Parts: sequence; structure tokens; C-alpha cells
Amino acid sequence: MEIVKKLNVPATYFYDKVIESILFDVNRSTGKKLKPMQLNNFEYVKEFSKNSRAKIKIEKLVENETYAYRTSTVKNEYFAQYTVKPVDEKSCEVHYTEKMESFGTLQKMNDAIVGVLIGFLKKRQFKKMLQQIESSY
Repeated sequence: MEIVKKLNVPATYFYDKVIESILFDVNRSTGKKLKPMQLNNFEYVKEFSKNSRAKIKIEKLVENETYAYRTSTVKNEYFAQYTVKPVDEKSCEVHYTEKMESFGTLQKMNDAIVGVLIGFLKKRQFKKMLQQIESSY
């Protein structure tokens, strides 16, 4: 999945909002209060429910430019990356890419069948999140 969207917010504002969200998630999942500079290569486990958890590793963090992470479960692995490019002082372009690798033949078939619908819903929800960030400026 790939999404490219121009936002009417400075690149620094968008990046700061993403970092705030990550710091909140890390704190809620681990109890640790990190600073943004401590996030690069940071790994933690996030529980979604009693039977569902994932290991998250922040793989790349370049201030006001890039945020990439990997989420690993027993069924699959996701890699996602945000790249933020300033257009001018008041706007930026956000490039979001996401790739998923499923483990096992049955899981691959299941993900292929369900993937079309989920992909559409994820894109819709992601665009909504971008609009919320834009309207919070």
C-alpha cells in the first residue's frame, strides 16, 4: 500500500504529531517515558488483547523527514514508513508505504482474500488520520 498526500501543515508539525503518537504508544505499552532521540532502533512489545501481541521495532528515525517501523507477529510482519517532504513553509507532502509478509501458506491465502477489503479500509482510515492532523493545526 502506498499513499501520497499533500497537507496544509508544515513538515515539522506533521512529524511532531507522529512522534507524539509514538511516544504515547511506547509509554502505554512499556511504562517508559522516552525522548524522541531515544526512539531510533527502540523495540517493544505491544499487547492488543490477551491473545494478540506484536513486537514493534522503530527502524529509522530522521528528524522532520522519516519514520519507519516493523511490526512482527506470529502470523505476519508489517513494514511501514512515513517520509515527509516540505513543499513550502506552510505545507508538506506525506509519503506512506506499507508492506506485509505473511508466514505460512494458509495465512498467505487468507491475507490475499481479506487483503483487498482491509486495504481499502486502511487507506480510508489513514487518510482520515491525515485530515485530523491537518485540522488540528
